[in-house]
Amino acid sequence: MKQFMFGCFAAFWASVMSIWAYAVLAAGAIESTASAAEAVVTAAELSRHSAADDCWMAIDGVVYDVSEYIPEHPAPASVMMPWCGREASEAYHTKGYGRPHSPAADAQLPRYRVGTLAGGRVPSPP
Repeated sequence: MKQFMFGCFAAFWASVMSIWAYAVLAAGAIESTASAAEAVVTAAELSRHSAADDCWMAIDGVVYDVSEYIPEHPAPASVMMPWCGREASEAYHTKGYGRPHSPAADAQLPRYRVGTLAGGRVPSPP
């Protein structure tokens, strides 16, 4: 009976370790594939997407196409529109009055990711 229980114990932990190793390796492969295929967006390209139905903004060096999200945003579209086609890190982090967006908002961003901003974070004009 002890041998049977030890065999079950060993099989369980071998399975757990195999699943964990697969998850780590698969995540690394997906991440490297996404990074290799990700677009690098110039400031000029970003500025061409400044309409409500074609709204891209850069936040912390990452470019997002938030066109589909504008109607779903809790605040009116007029809050987001001035940042379309621009670097919007400060606006995102402060909402214009010193309060950051929620973790739920942060979790939604990857869904809208287009690429990275060439040269990283570029200051917005005043």
